[in-house]
Amino acid sequence: MIKFVMAFLTIGLCFALNFVNAQALSGKITGRVTDENGHPADGVVVSLSRSTDSVAVKYELVNTDGSFNFTGIKVGSYQIFISCIGKLPYKSDQIEIDAKHLHIQMTAITILPASKALQEVVITSKKSFLEQQIDRTVVNVDAQISTAGTTALEVLEKAPGVNISQGGAISLHGKTGVSIYIDDKPTYLSGSDLENYLRSMPSSMLSQIELMTNPPAKYDAAGTAGIINIKTKKTRDKGFNMGMNLGLRQSRYTTSNNSLDFNYRRDKVNMFGTFAYTLSNSFNDIDINRQYFYNNGKPSGAFSQNSYIQRKSNAYNAKLGMDIYSSEKTTIGILFNGLIRTPENRNNSKGQLLSAAGQLDSSVISQNYEQGKFRNGSANVNYKHTFEKDGPEITANLDYLAFATDNNQLFLNQNYNTSGINVSKEELKGSLPATIQIYSAKVDYSQPLTKSWKLESGAKSSYTNTDNQANYFNINENNAIPDYNKTNHFLYKEAINAGYLNLNKDFSRLSVQAGFRLENTDSRGHQLGNGQKPDSAFNRNYTSLFPTLYLLYKLDILGDHQLKLTYGRRIERPYYQDLNPFILPLDKYTFYLGNPYLLPSYSGNYEFGYMYKDRIAVTLNYIDIRDRVTETIEIRNGSYYDRPGNIGRTKLYDLNIDAGFEPTAWFSLQLSGDIWQIRQKSDFYTGTLNNHSTNFSGQAMLQFKLNKGWSMQTDGKYQSKQTDAQFEIAARGRLNVAFSKVLSPAATLKLSINDLLYTNINKGSIGNLYQTSAGFRTLSDSRAALLTFSMRLGKSVAGQRKHDQTGAGEENSRVKD
Repeated sequence: MIKFVMAFLTIGLCFALNFVNAQALSGKITGRVTDENGHPADGVVVSLSRSTDSVAVKYELVNTDGSFNFTGIKVGSYQIFISCIGKLPYKSDQIEIDAKHLHIQMTAITILPASKALQEVVITSKKSFLEQQIDRTVVNVDAQISTAGTTALEVLEKAPGVNISQGGAISLHGKTGVSIYIDDKPTYLSGSDLENYLRSMPSSMLSQIELMTNPPAKYDAAGTAGIINIKTKKTRDKGFNMGMNLGLRQSRYTTSNNSLDFNYRRDKVNMFGTFAYTLSNSFNDIDINRQYFYNNGKPSGAFSQNSYIQRKSNAYNAKLGMDIYSSEKTTIGILFNGLIRTPENRNNSKGQLLSAAGQLDSSVISQNYEQGKFRNGSANVNYKHTFEKDGPEITANLDYLAFATDNNQLFLNQNYNTSGINVSKEELKGSLPATIQIYSAKVDYSQPLTKSWKLESGAKSSYTNTDNQANYFNINENNAIPDYNKTNHFLYKEAINAGYLNLNKDFSRLSVQAGFRLENTDSRGHQLGNGQKPDSAFNRNYTSLFPTLYLLYKLDILGDHQLKLTYGRRIERPYYQDLNPFILPLDKYTFYLGNPYLLPSYSGNYEFGYMYKDRIAVTLNYIDIRDRVTETIEIRNGSYYDRPGNIGRTKLYDLNIDAGFEPTAWFSLQLSGDIWQIRQKSDFYTGTLNNHSTNFSGQAMLQFKLNKGWSMQTDGKYQSKQTDAQFEIAARGRLNVAFSKVLSPAATLKLSINDLLYTNINKGSIGNLYQTSAGFRTLSDSRAALLTFSMRLGKSVAGQRKHDQTGAGEENSRVKD
């Protein structure tokens, strides 16, 4: 399969090279838009598209005097599009940018009222799936038909180079330790909790996915593998605009993703909001097999278990904000976000203990039930002031975030002998309330210097306070007896203070960006203990420097061929709940433990890449991680203990290729592939962990533009067998098919089938266990049909807010649900 995929990628790349053009001089197009009375058409969005394939390359919101200015345009043929409700759509003649015509000054464009007698005209511009920038890769979500009706988690899984494990761990180009941001603000979640959070976000809320393996110094240094920034949709069009998205997903169970967004702008005030409701209903069918051995290597027994887990939840997601444009140079904004999720999980399992000869020794039937509530609220106040056009600029953010969880658990285990007679019954109840409060203040300043130099600087302070309780009771004849082995109370406080400097300059062919960030962390944990266990505490204080460097060199005067070299040092701090030393039962033989002794991990990231226009990017990556935090498994007395731990040294070498081309106006192809080798060595429970493996992941997307508003897409992904720490994950893949129909200028219908062949099955084995071997297989609802309907009322083209960044960055990505 690997040879087939590699051959497919190679053929695709060669095919791409035969179709790319070699024109890329830097030109500009300027103009002015007026209404029928000759007044400036303030608030109108102008799009610039390639005339060959209608792909939108730039958007501009016209200034208050009606003017617009497209700069940095490569040689080629373009057209200007303007579409506005109540006005006739405008489409310019073909505009040529070449060596003799680098500056095009258009005559004034007048947009006229639409006549009722005229039929509706659909003006469409198609976004590129990938955009390559000096410090990030941008994925345009709407460019994929098959993302309609899905969730943010499924959108991430379809992004190039992104993989998601069964436990919700997200990796980028083979590297775990990714910080997940939403609108430049960390989510503070990890593992299955982050997975559930992203499942509560409909894909209709998303605009772009930014993949940053080496983020600039202005970003928090957290995330040894980089940052994935999920950008949601925002508008600031004149008047009132509203959008609606309805999605239905059918697998074994039915789920639904729905959202409503609005924008109202009048004079100097812009209000916007999004409201979403997600009904989730999913399952996991898990088979677990463990084989036990004596010291001499002979079998001593075995354990097999089947668990059927059904997860339901209702999630309500809301965002409400307002921008006040007090002047042309000053913007003041306020933003509120809220999420309420009510999960309910049922886990019915049957386990069997077998003798060395494979005979049934005993069995246990478990019925576990969890019900809870997750609440997250945040408030942001932001300020932006530009002192003069193309001059100094200052932005400031104040953030407050609060998380509250209530989780009630009931574990019922019934034990049977070989004759099927119930010999014992165990009942355990748990109540796990938790709160997290985060305060953050951030200021950024940029100053253009002489000779095209630009200086950026900033500072940030954040304070986090967490309170976690675990109260467990053994139920005996309706009497609740405290279980002090599991009951606990953990308090954690953390303060991070940071400052950064960043300097960049564009020479004739060389672009340079260099910076450094200094962060001090002070953390204090206190385990209060209980009636049988004493309390304990720990304090840590450390200061670290994080340099970054970006070099971009144009090999030719046109800038078609470019080389990129980047370096960055990063840190991954433990998630707040991972430091909590609680023991949380998952079933009778499986437990999750926190680890208060976790150390922060540090990485050095090196990248060297080649880019051909926006169509081909080849990147070599090397990362060296010390004390990487990952999931570890320990076997003690036949029980399975899952806890986070530090892996001493991890080295990863990666080759990544992204290629996209459009040989015709009706067909486009996007290819992406990663080949990486990972080497790991560390002291471990069973001695020394020392392994290495070579892995491959590849995906392809084919899009067809059909007649009468129809489009079709097929995309697929293959992942080879992978080894990471103790885990060896078997190869898997998926094939998706999707169709789209434009019903009107404001309405679109989409149908997609994900994992058509039902091959996205998670299975594998676990090594480095004491006198034990273990394997697992998980079936889920990855194969599903999705039907979505979207409608837009108001202006058909949306411009983004100029200021949408909050300041609570890294802290938000370290909270568990």
